Amino acid sequence: MDFTLNDEQRAIRQVTAEFVAREITPHAAAWDRAEQVDLSIVKKLADLGIFGITIPEEHGGSGGDHTTYCLVLEELGKGDSSVRGIVSVSLGLVAKSINGYGTAEQKAAWLPRLCAGDALGCFALTEPDTGSDAGSLATRATRVDGGWRLDGSKMFITNGTWAQVALVFARTGEPGPKGVSAFLVPMDSAGLQVEEIHGKLGLRGQATAALTFDGVTVGEDALLGSLGEGFKIAMSALAKGRMSLAAGCVGIIQGCLDAAVDYARHREQFGRPIASFQLVQQLIADISVEADAARLLTWRVADLIDRGLPFATESSTAKLYASEAAVRAANNALQVFGGYGYIDEYPVGKYLRDARVTTVYEGTSQIQKLIIGRALTGVNAFA
Repeated sequence: MDFTLNDEQRAIRQVTAEFVAREITPHAAAWDRAEQVDLSIVKKLADLGIFGITIPEEHGGSGGDHTTYCLVLEELGKGDSSVRGIVSVSLGLVAKSINGYGTAEQKAAWLPRLCAGDALGCFALTEPDTGSDAGSLATRATRVDGGWRLDGSKMFITNGTWAQVALVFARTGEPGPKGVSAFLVPMDSAGLQVEEIHGKLGLRGQATAALTFDGVTVGEDALLGSLGEGFKIAMSALAKGRMSLAAGCVGIIQGCLDAAVDYARHREQFGRPIASFQLVQQLIADISVEADAARLLTWRVADLIDRGLPFATESSTAKLYASEAAVRAANNALQVFGGYGYIDEYPVGKYLRDARVTTVYEGTSQIQKLIIGRALTGVNAFA
């Protein structure tokens, strides 16, 4: 389904699909078992221009629109969501935030490196006691001579052990969202401790970490945006990030569809391919419908962004539907595979494990429903 795409977008999607088939898919199961993606993939992705999509060329990016970005993330999600997450966070949450809110000096310092794959970024918002209620975060930034001192902790930080820069959200003022500011913190800063989290259900190849800030000092030039603007920056990043996550979920759904169709054509029971069984076709048809619906919802968000129109509610809609649909699609695909779907020789079990967390992070499904409900009714259920 590509009737809205231009020739350039189709070409980029094809190049990315071929790259994924060659460099990612053959290794996804091994990376999952080892709980470690081969980090050489970062430079290979950067050489394709993937870490610079939507970032202006003057800052080291490769330009392009958000539909192209979604196409690329769909292919990455189909290949390995752990790899997709590296791009979604470093480019989608960190580099785009710097591009949108950074000073000329901050852009010059970080964007060329992030786009070239010479550095990765991590998005340090979630805390051990603060997930959905991000406005209540406790990590504090205190003014000191020449800059700021950061104290506190962050949890479930993607790219945490790999990144060279963290976009850290810390309290600089009053309780609540208005007292939060954002800082660009080098990961080699004294007093910053990083501990990798192992044993995850899914996204096992992706680095996830806990960060502890114990008297970490940064200069005045580390402040991203204005004082007290951190919550706005975080929510702006997450609004676009939900589109990224939805695109990755579309990749999971499409991967489930491709795997289920191929298996059903070749697996025989009762003397004929299981693709001839009506209920197997029903499972496959359900996956196909959800792939199309999730994809179109995601492309709508990209189109709104590129036209400069409001998109936050539509992004929540796409994220809610695509993440829940990815779980359903993986369950259906596993049912097509039967017992073989339960072992990691085949991809559908990994798709299910990777899909499950997408209904939780970057705003749970329940939070997305409250965002959508607020937009429809004008009544804030968070208050």
